[in-house]
Amino acid sequence: MPEVPLDFPRAWVEFVNPDDPDERMRCDLTWLTSAYSCIFGNGCPGMFKSSPDVGCCTLGAHFADEEDETRTAGFVAELTPEIWEQHPGREVTTDDWVELDEDGERKTRVTEFRGQESCVLANRPDFAGGSGCALHILAAKEGREHFETKPDVCWQLPIRRTFRDVELTDGTTYTEVTITEYDRRGWGPGGHDLDWYCSGNTEAHVAVEPVYITNQAELTELMGKAAYAELVRHCEAHVRSRSALALHPASPR
Repeated sequence: MPEVPLDFPRAWVEFVNPDDPDERMRCDLTWLTSAYSCIFGNGCPGMFKSSPDVGCCTLGAHFADEEDETRTAGFVAELTPEIWEQHPGREVTTDDWVELDEDGERKTRVTEFRGQESCVLANRPDFAGGSGCALHILAAKEGREHFETKPDVCWQLPIRRTFRDVELTDGTTYTEVTITEYDRRGWGPGGHDLDWYCSGNTEAHVAVEPVYITNQAELTELMGKAAYAELVRHCEAHVRSRSALALHPASPR
């Protein structure tokens, strides 16, 4: 099996955010120094066998908050039929691309299109405007970072950022910001039912450079410039140490 077990030893580093003394970063060095790379369009079989051409776009994307949806909506309005395969051919309305899940949470709409179920914004491989997320294609055409145009969960995956309020025994408090791997468990109980998943899969650990370098733009957006610079220092030290215990088992040695 090319996918490694979910639980294995990891190396972590904690440091105070240089830009915010009330925030402490907790970063997964094992993940951030791994050789993971998104292989969409380059061997990715999709999360479900029934939808092999759409990668992780099968289930649609939940919005982080109202601001996330509003920002995304502004870019959806810029999409044209040349960029978006399922464009309605008229002025786009919210109903064209947003729906409610079973719990009433807002997310991108999922459709059955050309034999595969996916987010309505996902183009198929032979579409002349380009395969994959129409918002990702728009970002490339406009010279933007894709985190500007896509829902938060889409551009962050498979990096996972979580927040936790911590109170120490002396009564002082801080916000803990964790940066780690978005593994199967990030999808909830249904994550264990995915036919294939990338983050712990040897087939996707093929990058020449580690995650903290290849995902510099995303990490900087998630952490801030000063915290990212501090992270780089710790990642470089971890790479030099070459602790076999703390290497990601999906990455080549």
